[in-house]
Amino acid sequence: MLKIRYKFIDLCAGIGGFHLGLHKLGMRCVFASEIDKTAREIYQQNFYNIEPDIFDDDRFNDDIFNVEMNKIPDFDICCAGFPCQPFSQIGKKKGFNEDHENRGMLFFKIVEIINNKKPKAFLLENVQHIVNHDGGNTLKTIEKELRNIGYSFYHKVIRATDFGLPHHRPRTFMVGFNNEDPTDEFFQFPSRIPLKMTMSDVFEAKCSRDIGFTLRLGGAGSPIDDRRNWDSYFVNGKIKKIEPEHGKKMQGFPKKYILPSSRTKAMKLLGNSVAVNVVYNLGKQIINYLEDKNQFKKKENSRLL
Repeated sequence: MLKIRYKFIDLCAGIGGFHLGLHKLGMRCVFASEIDKTAREIYQQNFYNIEPDIFDDDRFNDDIFNVEMNKIPDFDICCAGFPCQPFSQIGKKKGFNEDHENRGMLFFKIVEIINNKKPKAFLLENVQHIVNHDGGNTLKTIEKELRNIGYSFYHKVIRATDFGLPHHRPRTFMVGFNNEDPTDEFFQFPSRIPLKMTMSDVFEAKCSRDIGFTLRLGGAGSPIDDRRNWDSYFVNGKIKKIEPEHGKKMQGFPKKYILPSSRTKAMKLLGNSVAVNVVYNLGKQIINYLEDKNQFKKKENSRLL
């Protein structure tokens, strides 16, 4: 059994990509929140045996805007894949002005929770385009809000291919630490690792592409030669549509992970999730930084020489 060193909360949890990645590092989830009904059902089916107390003790929240702070136990790392749609290419790109189900304002609720609970660190995720949204002002606002409550701020666009998974899926990841002197910030994102599998491994047959299309929502069912296509491949010389068991491999989910029987619902949930391998490697780097910051200082100093 892995020794539990750190506790985390899983906000805007989806189907648990953060949970899977950090659990593999021996961390324990003490609170989760997800509003989507189907995602909630899948989350509970897959994580009840791992963390039954979350569900039995009413720590699986459905509407984060109604959460009582005293219901959230103390924790070390705040994880959140706050809604992508307000900042994405396929959405209306309204950012913080998005008012559908308060999606655009969820970030500020996350900041409120971080400020109230003061964890050691945070790990946030959003679409790659958030970096340039509104001429860069959205990211500046995010950084300002987090720095104003006493946290450092680092960000980087990371692809699933950077950590061994065979589809690009670029996403912006944001990391910060409590009470870190702005003149003494040395965190570095983890180095890339080689691709561990190709799409031929995913299909267990010869695929014309080594790296797959990014899993997403729009464009499903488009002809294979259409620029919007992402779910059709040439496999053994024939057109084959990707299925949920393929999507699980591409995102780093275990084979036994339960998904809805509906292909449409399953692919939507996978398309909204974080890549597990990315979270695992980021979590490992955060632990290293928390436990021995000096090793990062040495790396930074050597880079500047």
